[in-house]
Amino acid sequence: MPEVSDKTAWDFMPAGWELKPGFEENYETADAWTPPADFLPVTQLEFARCGTITPEMERVAEREPHLTAEQIRDEIAAGRMIIPANKVHLGYQLDPMAIGRASKTKVNANMGASPVSSGTDEEIEKLKWAQQWGADTVMDLSTGGDIDGCRQAIIQNSTVPIGTVPIYSMIIARRLEDLDHASILQMLQHQAKQGVDYFTIHAGVLREHLELVAQRLIGIVSRGGSLLAKWMLHNKQQNPMYDLWDDICDIMREYDVSFSIGDGLRPGGLADGSDRAQLAELCVLGELTERAWQKGVQVMIEGPGHISFDQIEFNMKVQRKLCHGAPFYVLGPLVTDIFPGYDHITSCIGATAAGYHGASMLCYVTPKEHLGLPKKDDVKQGCIAYKIAAHAADVALGIPGTRNRDDELTEARAALNWEKHFELSFDPDTARALHDEDLDVDTDFCAMCGHDWCSVRISKEIQEFMSGKSEDYAWDKAKKSLPLTAEQKEILEKRGVLSPDQIHKLASKVKKEMTGDQDKASCHSDYVDPESAQQMQTSKELPVLNERP
Repeated sequence: MPEVSDKTAWDFMPAGWELKPGFEENYETADAWTPPADFLPVTQLEFARCGTITPEMERVAEREPHLTAEQIRDEIAAGRMIIPANKVHLGYQLDPMAIGRASKTKVNANMGASPVSSGTDEEIEKLKWAQQWGADTVMDLSTGGDIDGCRQAIIQNSTVPIGTVPIYSMIIARRLEDLDHASILQMLQHQAKQGVDYFTIHAGVLREHLELVAQRLIGIVSRGGSLLAKWMLHNKQQNPMYDLWDDICDIMREYDVSFSIGDGLRPGGLADGSDRAQLAELCVLGELTERAWQKGVQVMIEGPGHISFDQIEFNMKVQRKLCHGAPFYVLGPLVTDIFPGYDHITSCIGATAAGYHGASMLCYVTPKEHLGLPKKDDVKQGCIAYKIAAHAADVALGIPGTRNRDDELTEARAALNWEKHFELSFDPDTARALHDEDLDVDTDFCAMCGHDWCSVRISKEIQEFMSGKSEDYAWDKAKKSLPLTAEQKEILEKRGVLSPDQIHKLASKVKKEMTGDQDKASCHSDYVDPESAQQMQTSKELPVLNERP
């Protein structure tokens, strides 16, 4: 396994900063440096380099009680932590948070309107829903509808940092091939001014990497990566995001927008995991990290989506080596490819291992991954799966205080104190509803086992055991529980699997015969007519591309 890098952001200081004599061996501190005479800090990284504790660092310390504000400042100065907090968004409802190895593992939720589904109102509802179920940040990945208005509404209504992939908006109403440098910088300036907290920029996909993708089973699955690959092949030029990197840094510094340097060549299937293309791009991401730090901009790195379980530790550690400990933000990873409809489960298995081995933020995957745009309940399922993964990783890492609530719930369970049990659970409504599906009484025995077989009740009765005897959780007799709420009834009504009729009604391929939405777009294209965009029906019509041996 790769060793952790021996360098930090202190090794990549901006031009004009001078190291004071006598600090050659102890340069990772604000006392060691003299900034230029006219220097005024703008970003959280620059304030940290100056030794300043910002109000945002203070707020993070309140939310991460195992860390002091001084420790947070020092982690940011080293580049191992970021506070994604655009100065404009701070003027709305943003509650500052931190992403880094020393902080708790964070969860991101993706959402966004498209030409096929959803709009601004629905996305705002999903934003609030994601925040309710524990999303620490939200990415607006809108590709259709009123993209600009949707983004503005999300930023103004969000208490969590908002990220975007700006290239999506850059190609609205223009051909991808016509994208130019001026348009790129103009859109970045516009979104930064709106208040976006972090940008995914796929600057690490270079022209020389494209030949490494030719033999992949599924090619380039990143939307940003595939768009830029097509642009490079058509224009026979280098990735414009790479060429414009210094200019992009200047725009982001002005508003303190953080980088989420995109993994445009992430693997989209196990067969392509940890291949030459993915690792070649990661080396470039390390270079871009160094250059962004020299510009005073905060950085995190995006990581792979599909890799087998045995490769997760290597991927986390090679990133920490090549990118000098910059926070790692991973999609999953999914550890198997054959469970569409359940990929929130296949991916949160990988996400737990990723969090334990080095990832700082986990991008959720919903049951709709690979299948369609997530609806409200998909957002909830994705958030909860990833809160489980993040919390499990934090417990395993031994972050102080992380297991306290687990132990409190165990005490309540030992005392057969059902009300406390539900109160301490992450989703009390679901816990109560599933309990009351079988019993509407809060019994003095386990609802799974029954009175005679309940090991918890038996242990509670054994005098030599401490089990269930905490006075704070005393619960001696069965109690009639309150009626289920409307929300809890709805949980039970929706429990189970879809019937065959429901599945067919939801399937777009039979929508003409069903009573579904008649005006839904039949393809996701602004330029190709629906008939031409339909999938080819026979293998005879499929072109042969890059045959594998």
